[in-house]
Amino acid sequence: MFVVIFRARLAQLDARYSAMAARLRERALSQFGCLEFVAVTEGEEEIALSYWDSEEAIQAWREDSEHQVAQTLGKASWYQDYSVEVAQIQRRYQRGS
Repeated sequence: MFVVIFRARLAQLDARYSAMAARLRERALSQFGCLEFVAVTEGEEEIALSYWDSEEAIQAWREDSEHQVAQTLGKASWYQDYSVEVAQIQRRYQRGS
């Protein structure tokens, strides 16, 4: 399993951002094999974690045309800066349901 860690310092979010983020999350989960997606915003910082079975699925998502439009808008309007890390999960523990 892999995790994509997206960290951003926000510039200015708007209604278009919220709508696009919701739509893209649903696409990633339903069409690209994303297993789980969690995002948290605190102040000017946003962190999103998405979990995937394979690097191929991550690459397909990265190359999706609608996702690329969102990336362009993020660079131009929504984010001051950002970073993306892809890591392989070696071990996972869970308690409860």
